[in-house]
Amino acid sequence: MMPVTRRAAGFSSVALAALGLSLIAQELTLPLKPNSVRFAVIGDMGTGEKPQYELAEEMARYRQKAPFDFVITVGDNIYGGDSPGDYKTKFERPYKALLDAGIPFYATLGNHDKPNQRFYKPFNMNGLQYYTYKKGDVRFFALDTNYMNPAQLAWLEKELQNSGSSWTICYFHHALYSSGAFHGSSTELRLVLEPLFVRYGVQVVFAGHDHVYERVKPQKGITYFTEGASGALRSGNLRKTLLTAAGYDRDCSFMLIEIAGDELYFQTISRTGQTVDSGVIPRVGATSGVASRSAISPLAVDVR
Repeated sequence: MMPVTRRAAGFSSVALAALGLSLIAQELTLPLKPNSVRFAVIGDMGTGEKPQYELAEEMARYRQKAPFDFVITVGDNIYGGDSPGDYKTKFERPYKALLDAGIPFYATLGNHDKPNQRFYKPFNMNGLQYYTYKKGDVRFFALDTNYMNPAQLAWLEKELQNSGSSWTICYFHHALYSSGAFHGSSTELRLVLEPLFVRYGVQVVFAGHDHVYERVKPQKGITYFTEGASGALRSGNLRKTLLTAAGYDRDCSFMLIEIAGDELYFQTISRTGQTVDSGVIPRVGATSGVASRSAISPLAVDVR
């Protein structure tokens, strides 16, 4: 896979602030091509607190400009209790605008989630700990990394073999590669999952767990994203490592993804509507000739 290149505008954060943050808010970098697959990515969001609600409102506002069709979650959907009241305050109310518009959510379970969440109908897990589905020419695999047992690995290998799609995307909670100081990379999990991802041509992986945003430099041809800051945030927790292509740990964030033909476009957006990372990833073997790109605000990549 061609790496996603990075460029930063020639402004200091002070100069950019002087120009006014409103100039970069609500900027859309997705091309919105006909018949593309468009979705949002959130993770570690289910706090029921103000930042989650504000980020959800920003998601709804961006959907007016970039109509996405569904949302995937990378776990920690409901922190604390999971009574009917918890589901209301930590999911149904913050995402009411999206749910009312008929936008489905496809969840995975994090380490703070109760196993019975898989029976909650709005999470579309249908009682399964792990599952697969197809949207257009994209096959998605939602995994349960809390219990990565032989049965799940055997199921995953069989389903990957029969993917039958141009794009294969896996998502789950624990990041195989992470520069987050609190958790970091799940190396044991990487040992069992990455060989399957490489063997069967997985192109992109989404995870959470560390409460930051990070895009990792391609590893063995695979681009890894961590989006664990859609409600819970560990400000200043992203370390500068050789893994990091881009990162943001100053505020909550979510991702917008558009897959059109041989290209996957991504845009990461903060709670205040700023684009903190964006770019395009070409599909392995594609011959479109379109160069990779990434436009990153200098306020965004603050990795210490």
